[in-house]
Amino acid sequence: MLRIGHASLCLPERVRTKKKTLEALSIPPSSPASLATLIELLSIHFEKGFCMRVRPVSLLSVSLIALSSIAAHAQPSKPATGRTLVRAGHLLDVHSGKLLDAQTIVVTGDRITAIAPTASTPAGAGDTVVDLGSMTVLPGLIDVHTHITMNTEFDPYKELTSTVAKEAINGVVNARTTLMAGFTTIRNVGASGFSDVDLRDAVDAGQVVGPHMQVSGPALGITGGHCDENLLPISYHLVGEGVADGVAAVQQKVRQNIKYGADVIKICATGGVLSKGDSLQASQYTLEEMKAIAADAHRLGIKVAAHAHGAQGILWASQAGIDSIEHGSFIDAAGIAEMKKNGTYLVPTLYLEDWMMEFGHLPPFYQQKMKDAIAVAKPNIRKAYEAGVKIALGTDAAVYPHGLNGHELEVYVRDLGMTPLAAIQSATVNAADLMNWTDRTGSLDAGKWADIIAVDGNPLSDIKLLQDVKFVMKSGVVYKGTGAK
Repeated sequence: MLRIGHASLCLPERVRTKKKTLEALSIPPSSPASLATLIELLSIHFEKGFCMRVRPVSLLSVSLIALSSIAAHAQPSKPATGRTLVRAGHLLDVHSGKLLDAQTIVVTGDRITAIAPTASTPAGAGDTVVDLGSMTVLPGLIDVHTHITMNTEFDPYKELTSTVAKEAINGVVNARTTLMAGFTTIRNVGASGFSDVDLRDAVDAGQVVGPHMQVSGPALGITGGHCDENLLPISYHLVGEGVADGVAAVQQKVRQNIKYGADVIKICATGGVLSKGDSLQASQYTLEEMKAIAADAHRLGIKVAAHAHGAQGILWASQAGIDSIEHGSFIDAAGIAEMKKNGTYLVPTLYLEDWMMEFGHLPPFYQQKMKDAIAVAKPNIRKAYEAGVKIALGTDAAVYPHGLNGHELEVYVRDLGMTPLAAIQSATVNAADLMNWTDRTGSLDAGKWADIIAVDGNPLSDIKLLQDVKFVMKSGVVYKGTGAK
């Protein structure tokens, strides 16, 4: 009998022989354990000897519980009961671009309560001081386009053999990696089996180390489109979880995703690169379908993100009231004008192009589409930025390895013509605005989450410094650098 939280697992004979390895086979969620052994135990979920007692628990839930026990072993302590004084050599005000010297951020619990010159902010009894010396502090960064439960794998066989449990395990690892890269908030746009919902909840409960998250669950798409499952022949009758055709069907799917915990709705408005049999430039959802999606989501208080490469799909998505266009590779003058008029955000995902050219090895039916997107995306998106379209930083992390998110900022400066401040704003105040979280994050202000990062040097002079974040605090807890436990 193996105990994992409230679940009891009756194990096959070959696993019961591991009794000597796992003392009495008792593994509460809060204690560290052998990852290899846990994964082996999970892998025999469907074997004959398996049974569940007390209450049913899905393999996804068991995976998260097991991985939580690993994460908990290295998880930092809770926020200090007194004040924490974060002393910084320099503080970047992302609203104005001003760099303030010798500042102290006063943190109480998970919130910033004050920011003042260090000279006028002495430590009191019970205060914890985090001295960052000459480093520059700025708000934790935000990535509004991640695939946190997925990895950089383009082998179609691996795609077909992935499971929700594997995605949950990936998510636990990738969430920590992303946080350590200085991204304290993410918006996850697409995950199987609502695995990102469970991951978000585990992070919020303190079981898993990771950023604040908004999540979409399965992305909505048309039959045979970018968000369908197109790798197998008809005899398998494989259909993507989010497939819905027609106004009534997409309305039902929006409501279903929200029912099961989605904070944002993700749709596929056009074809994509990493899908078989569709065209990058062809629109997929109709204008009427997208209007129905946006209307239902907005009525229920949820925003909508549209994957869109092709010009027609971009135009229709903005006309329909979709809140953000993801990628935007073939955006044209009409789409730019419509997005500017409607205040639609554009979320470029451009560093992946650089990474793909150097490291990517795609199957032939993906490779040509990637080349086609790379040929036009940067100059087209630069035109959109120069015309005044709002930009929020997104990376498509998982298309390249998680933890490299900060490289996106360099691309915005080098290839879109942004100033370093504008690039930083795309990952702070702009991204927070897109997520409707301006009251929680995106800047260092009293009342907001104590999400603070620090770098050696001035990122307004060298944006690449944000690829090597030295200090990370999320919600008043130090996860990396001075003061981490």
